[in-house]
Amino acid sequence: LIIDIGTNGELVLGNRQKLISSSCATGPALEGAHIKFGMRAAPGAIERIKIDPETREVRFKVIGKEEWNTEIENPEAKGICGSGIIDAVAEMFRTGVILKNGNINLSIHSPRLRKQNDVAEFVIAWAKETSIGRDITMSVKDVRAVQLAKGALYSGAKLMMKRLGITKLDKVILAGAFGSYINKESAMIIGMFPDCEMERVYAVGNAAGDGARIALLNKAKRDEANVIARQVEYVELAVDTTFQREFMEAMHFPHMKDKFPHIQHILDAIPKV
Repeated sequence: LIIDIGTNGELVLGNRQKLISSSCATGPALEGAHIKFGMRAAPGAIERIKIDPETREVRFKVIGKEEWNTEIENPEAKGICGSGIIDAVAEMFRTGVILKNGNINLSIHSPRLRKQNDVAEFVIAWAKETSIGRDITMSVKDVRAVQLAKGALYSGAKLMMKRLGITKLDKVILAGAFGSYINKESAMIIGMFPDCEMERVYAVGNAAGDGARIALLNKAKRDEANVIARQVEYVELAVDTTFQREFMEAMHFPHMKDKFPHIQHILDAIPKV
């Protein structure tokens, strides 16, 4: 399975014998848009997040800084980029801050958990750790935007697997302008794609851009790309009668029903409400 993550999620599934492709509207949340403190991957963006499962204290790493926030006086965070958003949601779910349905668990006692204008949110970086003079947070609205994006990707992949009669994935390739920076464990914890052996999940960066350069510079590769493109069958997911049901089930973390044996040990360790 190849997933190119952008405002639209482009998916290709198959093997040497047959390839099918499709597209799903993920929205720009995974690139930092429609997230209150979201931003593009640039200096000052939080790109890595870890949350302690007992204290719910947060460690984060900012683009342009080698150290984590706990190792320097002022990390000067400006916002959260795509990889940090995926980390944030995965870590909040892993530590019980958000529930399987995406709601924030208000029964947890933590100074980082609060309501602002009746919207529940979790503080990722305190104002003193930022360059914007405000707390950087992830709200339930931000989590919803991620759910819509990842639900579209997962349900698209699952319907394509059904189309080919496939029950498990041998390999997952994550592409996109920021694809090489995604923590693949975080991506699987939130359910961006069906279960796969972690060692067989690869982040390859801007594959479309790399492919375009290769095609421009090498006529043989350009001809090969044209041949492959003509062999790929496009599948329209939106007309599938089961799409809406699959999408709603895929909105849960990591999924309402599907099993994830390769990360089951992580899911089993999530604090029970």
